Amino acid sequence: LAHRRVRPAAYNHAMSSYYQRHIFFCLNQRPNGEDCCALHGAQAGFDRCKQQVKAAGLAGPGGVRVNKAGCLDRCAGGPVAVVYPEAVWYTFVDEADIDEIVQSHLRDGQPVERLMLPPTVGR
Repeated sequence: LAHRRVRPAAYNHAMSSYYQRHIFFCLNQRPNGEDCCALHGAQAGFDRCKQQVKAAGLAGPGGVRVNKAGCLDRCAGGPVAVVYPEAVWYTFVDEADIDEIVQSHLRDGQPVERLMLPPTVGR
């Protein structure tokens, strides 16, 4: 008999999630100088977000996780980050943009419309 994990009928994903929100930053570096998020300040955005999440007391289980990612295939909008579970895609240009994402979306749950990446932007 194989062991199976069975979810109760009243399973609530929000209650079982280890983190409330997860933000992934594309830090991909393409060879031969091809355009990529790494060439547009992605590492600085990641570092700022991690710092601000920690300073706001949001980091850790039940809170926010800030992660590095490889290519997210939305290069034309780079640098890019995506917040789950809402699946909101962002582009950003400076620390103020990152601070707004942290305060409005990651802390307060309100996506920042002016920084959202249009759904038509791809590679």
